[in-house]
Amino acid sequence: MKAVVQLVPGPEIVTELIAFCGHYLARYKLPRSIDFEAELHRLPTGKLTADSAYGSAEMLGWLVNERAIAPHIPVFDRSARDDRTFSREDFAYNQEADIYVSPAGRVLTSTGTLVNDGATLLYRASKHDCDACELKSRCCPKMPARKVPRSIYENARDVARDIAKTEAYVMSRRERKKIDILFAHLKCILRLDRLRLRGPFGCSRRVPPRCRGPEPPIAGKADPAARPNDEND
Repeated sequence: MKAVVQLVPGPEIVTELIAFCGHYLARYKLPRSIDFEAELHRLPTGKLTADSAYGSAEMLGWLVNERAIAPHIPVFDRSARDDRTFSREDFAYNQEADIYVSPAGRVLTSTGTLVNDGATLLYRASKHDCDACELKSRCCPKMPARKVPRSIYENARDVARDIAKTEAYVMSRRERKKIDILFAHLKCILRLDRLRLRGPFGCSRRVPPRCRGPEPPIAGKADPAARPNDEND
């Protein structure tokens, strides 16, 4: 497996890049070699395509803070509650004071201690404020005091949420769905219904030889006679 990388001016350090990939990719997905290019392939609109797996907090932080890439990607967010109590969105965050304010005007502060593998801060309200709060039954009926988690990459997540409200995001989502349709055609039209991409050779056993190569096959333009024979597989 080979990776293509566009670097800023500086030394080409291969071992460090492979070690960096080891923190985010499975072992069988690690590149064995790396090619350095002056410019990566981009769409005519100047965008790089990616799947929704980039919607994690850590990956969004890398895209926004380190690479200055606008993430047109859905955000992984499990803060919504199904018990009709206040969710994290109902609490207003004051960035200057680094506090959360509850719907009743109570203040939630953090000690600065990181939890959950060093990626989350917990903002807690005082028990005295929660006991006297008239909205306690809708906020934390089963807890002595309310706490709100905040990722250290929450600023990058907010950038992705703001982009998701724009018309440009709607266009990007349509383009991404077009690519998804191409993969669906590979399964339905070319009968690659049992395509497995696990491991470096998982795909080569299923894709016809004439469709293999540096460029991916285009759905609908492959020769129907090159379909794999399920009976002989």
